[in-house]
Amino acid sequence: MDVEACDDQIGLVPEPQRPGKKLNTFEGVFTPVCLAMFSAILFLRLGFILGNAGLIETLLQMFIAYTILIFTILSISAISTNGAVEGGGIYFMSSRVLGPEFGGAIGLLFFVANVVSSALYLTGCVEGLMNNFGPNGSMAHFLPGGEGLPLSYASIINVFNLVVCIFGAAVFAKTSLIIFSIVVSVALTAIMSLTFMGEQDISISKDNHIYNISNVTHFSGLSWETFKTNLDRNYTQDYTTGSQTDFATVFGVFFTGVTGVLAGANISGDLKNPGKSIPLGTLSGIAFTFSIYAILFILSAASCSRQLLQNNYLYLQYINVWPPLVEIGISSATISAALTNLIGASRLLSAIAADRLFGWLLDPISKANVHGNPIGSVLMTWFIIQLMLLIGSLNQIAQVSSILFLYTYFAINLSCMMCLLTSAPNFRPSFKYFNLLTTAVGLIGSSAMTFVIDPLYSSLVVVAWMLLMICIHLRSPPVEWGNISQALMFHQVRKYLLLLDYKKQHVKYWRPKILLMVENPRTSLPLIEFVNDLKKSGLFVIGHIEVGYLDDYPQDPISKYYPIWLRWLDQFTVKAFLEMTLAPNVRDGVPHIARLAGLGAMKLNTIILGFYDQAMPIDFLSDDDRYKALGNEDEETTFKIRKNPRMSALEYVGMVSDIMNKLGKTACIARNFHLFNIKSLGKKEKFIDIWPVDFFNPDKSPDNCANLIMQFACVLHMVPKWKSNTKIRLLVCARHDEQELAIKKWKRQLSELRIEAEVAVVVYDLERMDEWDKIDSHYVESINRMLISHSEQTAVSFFYLPSPPGEIALYEPYLSCLDMLTNSLPPTLLVHGNDEVVSLCI
Repeated sequence: MDVEACDDQIGLVPEPQRPGKKLNTFEGVFTPVCLAMFSAILFLRLGFILGNAGLIETLLQMFIAYTILIFTILSISAISTNGAVEGGGIYFMSSRVLGPEFGGAIGLLFFVANVVSSALYLTGCVEGLMNNFGPNGSMAHFLPGGEGLPLSYASIINVFNLVVCIFGAAVFAKTSLIIFSIVVSVALTAIMSLTFMGEQDISISKDNHIYNISNVTHFSGLSWETFKTNLDRNYTQDYTTGSQTDFATVFGVFFTGVTGVLAGANISGDLKNPGKSIPLGTLSGIAFTFSIYAILFILSAASCSRQLLQNNYLYLQYINVWPPLVEIGISSATISAALTNLIGASRLLSAIAADRLFGWLLDPISKANVHGNPIGSVLMTWFIIQLMLLIGSLNQIAQVSSILFLYTYFAINLSCMMCLLTSAPNFRPSFKYFNLLTTAVGLIGSSAMTFVIDPLYSSLVVVAWMLLMICIHLRSPPVEWGNISQALMFHQVRKYLLLLDYKKQHVKYWRPKILLMVENPRTSLPLIEFVNDLKKSGLFVIGHIEVGYLDDYPQDPISKYYPIWLRWLDQFTVKAFLEMTLAPNVRDGVPHIARLAGLGAMKLNTIILGFYDQAMPIDFLSDDDRYKALGNEDEETTFKIRKNPRMSALEYVGMVSDIMNKLGKTACIARNFHLFNIKSLGKKEKFIDIWPVDFFNPDKSPDNCANLIMQFACVLHMVPKWKSNTKIRLLVCARHDEQELAIKKWKRQLSELRIEAEVAVVVYDLERMDEWDKIDSHYVESINRMLISHSEQTAVSFFYLPSPPGEIALYEPYLSCLDMLTNSLPPTLLVHGNDEVVSLCI
C-alpha cells in the first residue's frame, strides 16, 4: 500500500519541517546561557558583591536569584514543550499563551531588557580594558582616557558585534563556542589561584579615590581567620559611583549577571529542536554557573581580606598565576554576553514586527530580511544599544536591567499559571516537572524583588507595561493565537459571562460542551456519572423533553418538574446544568434544547443519546441511599420508568441525522452503560479503548473525527480516578503485512498530539460496505466477536459512528448494523464529528 495513501486514510499529522534550524542544545542553548550568566559579573563584580554583602548574605542572594530562575525555567520548559516554538523565544511563548495585549507588551519590555543588558556588558568590557590598559592601567598605558573615549571604545566593540550578528546564527554559535572555552579556562585558573597561591599584598584600584588608608590590601591564601571575617555583611561606598551600597543595590548588580538564563530561548527560531533544547540546555547552564559562582565566592571569602574585596573589584586578576588571562576572560565574557543579547534582541524585535502588533511602525524591519537573517532588526537593535551606552555606569545600568528581566520572568510564570488554572485539554506539555506552586513561587518572587531593587524604577516599568497593553488593545491586531482570557472566563462564567466572545475562541482551548438527552435519571444514572467525568473542565447540560402540547396543560408542566430535577442533580453532586422543554415528540424537542442551551460563547458542541434497543430498563435509584435521602414523593411521580411514549426506530435515526447534518453538532450514541461501574476501575477494567476507524467504510475515516475520538479519551483520562486506574489503548485494524507500518504511524500521531497511549494492532481485514441494506450480518457479527475478544479488560470503548443514510428506507438496516456491532460489548460511546479539537501549536 502507498505510504501517502495510508497517511490520508488514518489521518496522521505530518512531521513539521523546520528549514534553517541549525543549532543543537549545547551550542544553541547551554553555551549562550553560560556566557550570558557569567558576563560582566564573573570577573568584574565578585568583590563588590562579596565584600559588601558578606558570604552568608551573598549565598542568600544566590539562593533567591536562582530560585526565581529555576522556577521560571520550569514554566518556560512547560510552555516550550506544549507545541512548536517559532522565532521570538519568550515573546512568542507569552504572546501565544496570554494573547497579543499582554504578550506584546512584555515582549517589547523584554526587548528593552536585552538592549540594556548588552549596553551593560559593553560598559563592563570597557571598564576592564581601562583598568588594565588606560592611563592608570595595571598592565599597560596605551589606551587614552579622556572624556568620551570609553564610549568610543564601547561603540567599536558594538560594531564588531554587529558584524558577527549580521553573518547569522552559525557564526554566532561558532564564536560563542570559542569564547565559552576561553571563559571557562580562565575561571578554572582563578579557582586554582585562590586555592594554591600564597600570601601577598595587592594594590588597590587606581580608580579608587575613597579608600585612603593604604595603597595595598591583603591576600592571605586559604585561611580560617579570613573566612570568618568575611561571613557577615559590611556595606560601604561603591568606589566606582561614590554611592552607599545596601542589599538592594548589591542584589541588583548580582541578578543582572544571571539574567542570561533566557539566552537560549531568545534564539528559539534557530534551534533544531526548541522543545527539547530549551529545558535541557537552560537547566544544565543554571547548574553549571551556580557551581562556578558558589566555588569562587567561598574560596574568595576564605582567602581575600574584606579591604581587598571592597577596594579592588579586579582582585581575581591580581592573584591569578598569569594576570593577563583574566583580562582575556573579562573581554571574552562581556563581549560574548553583549553579542548574545544583541542577537537575541534582534530576533525578538523581528518576531514582534512580523506579528504587526504595532502596525506600520515596524514594517521596514520585518521586510529587511536576508536569507532568513533579520538584518533590519539587527541594525535597529544595534542603534538602540548605542543610545543606551550613554548611561555609562555599570552598576546603574545593572539595576534597570535586573528589574526589566524580573518582570519578564513574572510574565513567563503568569503564562504557565494561567494555562494550569484554565485546565485546557490541549495544555499537555511533554515537560512534567512543574505545577501551580512552582509558577506561584516564581511569579511572587520575581515581582517582589523588583520593588526590593528599586521601587521607583519598578513602578515606572509597570506603568509602561500597562500603557503598552492599552495601546495594543485599542489597536486590536488581527491575530489568531487564541486568548487565555477566554479560557479563564469559562471558569468565571457567572461573573464574566457577558465578556465571553465567541469569535475569540480557539481550537487549543477546545473543551467538551455536552448535552446528554435523558428520559429518566432512574434508568440513566451510570451514563450520567460517566458523562460527568467526560466533561472534565467543560460544560455538561442534561436535557429532558416532556412530550405533549402546551394547550393540554393549565400551566407549563416544566415549571413543576424543573425544581425536582434540580434537587436530584444537587443530591447526586452532578456538575451539570439542566434544560427541559415541552415538544410534540422527542425529535422536535432535541433541536430546541440544542439551540437554546448555553449562553454567549457557552454553546453546546456535542449531543449524546442513549441507544435504541428493546432491552428492559434497569432502576438504579431504588437502592441508592442518595435518592432515598431526598424523601419526596414528587420524585417517585416524576421519575417513573418510561413515562413518555417510545419513539420509533425511524424517528430515532432521523434524530441522529438531524444532530449531524442539520444542527452541525458532534453526535454520540452511548450503549451498554448499565454495565458501567466506576468502582471497578483499575481492577478488572483497566483500559480506555479507542477504535479510530469506521468499520463499515474503513477507507474514508475523517481525520478530525479520529482526532475527536482520541481527544475525548484523553479528556476522560485527565480525571484523577481514571488517570490513576486506567490507561489509554489505541487499537488499529491492519492486515498482517502492514502491522509494523500501522504501529509506527499511530505512535507518531499520538506523539504529535501529546497523548500517552498504548498502541495495539489487531490483525483483521476490514471490508467496505456501500449499501446498508446489503451488509452481510455474518460479517458484522464477526467484527463484534473480534471486538469482544479484545475487550476483556476494557472500562469504556470509543468507536467511530458512521453517518446515517440519506434514505429513510435505510434507517432500520443502519440501526440494525449498529446493534449487531455493539452487542454484548463493554460500555461503548460511538462518536461522529468534524470539528477541529486538537492544536499542534502553543
